Amino acid sequence: MAHWLFKSEPESWSWAQQVAKGAKGTDWDGVRNHTAAQNLKAMKVGDTGFFYHSGEERRIVGLVEVIKPARPDPSDETGKFVMVSLKALEAFPEPVTLAAIKADPKLAGIALARLPRLSVSPVEPAHFAHICKLGGLKQAR
Repeated sequence: MAHWLFKSEPESWSWAQQVAKGAKGTDWDGVRNHTAAQNLKAMKVGDTGFFYHSGEERRIVGLVEVIKPARPDPSDETGKFVMVSLKALEAFPEPVTLAAIKADPKLAGIALARLPRLSVSPVEPAHFAHICKLGGLKQAR
């Protein structure tokens, strides 16, 4: 199982909206960065990821699961980009801010800090477990 980080502007798509979609989840579409698209293509059903509110909030607020693998994104007229489907798993009892991530030596090298504009990025297993702990999740999935 791999771990990922999905960024969203809460004004465009929020954690509350993701949760409201329930078990059927929603398509994570509209990604137009080639590196982020390669990350989407690498995902497998059952992979987990962080739901990150970008913009003013800049914090990880929840945990999601990939429920459908990469497939063509119908909103892309070029046919080059893909989407996956995600469902919400669990909210973070304590959201983990970008400032806290950058200040934590255990999270040195995390893609979120190195590549701040990348909307979908991988998360190393050790980083994933540590962030889950910081956020108050009892057990990393």
